Amino acid sequence: METLKLYNGVEVPANGFGVYQVKREDCKASVLTALKAGYRHIDTAQSYFNEEEVGEALEESHIKREEIFLTTKVWIDHYGEGKTYESVLESLRKLRTSYLDLILLHQPVADYYGAYRDLERLYKEKKVRAIGVSNFYPDRLVDICQFAEIKPMVNQIEINVFNQQIEAKKWADKYGVILEAWAPFAEGRNNMFHNETLMKIAEEHHRSVAQIILRWLYQREIVSLAKSVHEERIQENNRIYDFSLTEQDMETIASLDTKTSMFFDHRDPNIVEWFGQLIIERRKKQ
Repeated sequence: METLKLYNGVEVPANGFGVYQVKREDCKASVLTALKAGYRHIDTAQSYFNEEEVGEALEESHIKREEIFLTTKVWIDHYGEGKTYESVLESLRKLRTSYLDLILLHQPVADYYGAYRDLERLYKEKKVRAIGVSNFYPDRLVDICQFAEIKPMVNQIEINVFNQQIEAKKWADKYGVILEAWAPFAEGRNNMFHNETLMKIAEEHHRSVAQIILRWLYQREIVSLAKSVHEERIQENNRIYDFSLTEQDMETIASLDTKTSMFFDHRDPNIVEWFGQLIIERRKKQ
């Protein structure tokens, strides 16, 4: 398994397995399949509501804990100094582990500074090996890099061939922050898997479009977090290290960039309002 190194020396497997939108009843089996296929990087979140199933899979796999890179993310409703700390301890309990390899703040709204101070505390106490953020646009990333005590080591954001995040990569590189790509396939939007440009490159390399996308991310030194519940696709998505894209391939894929999100813009006031409503709705269900 190839890795990328964080600025504190911690190595992150470059090809991760994400469990966003994986139903609780499917999650344990999917994680076990991913581990069997060779994945050693598992990414979950408090808001995915499947941390317990991930923990069960890790325990049932009998793979040594130190061989697995485990990430979770703090949900907005748990932001705030002290509150975030306790929520991470609960995540540790659910995940059946004494430490996390990476903990992230999930969204750049609410009291993320108070929450981040708790991540720094967890890091100092060695309950987590690395800390970071998710969905932070360059201005918010630079803000926290400049004014927090410990710079984020990771920023997990939407990156795919139609939203390549060139500017975000430039700023992340400046501060030594590794980018991770959520939804690298954009959930198949914009007919990604049937894009003529990608299909041509895939045919030339005798690979699938998915493998081309994941290899493209790896060659940009971006961690990918692909998700699937199908065994053959899980195995296929992890076979990206025995071929390389040419410089021409990379330039051709670069031409697909629309610089537009396939999902939503966190800077949109309507989206910020939506997060507020989401918290209220989830509290009612608890």
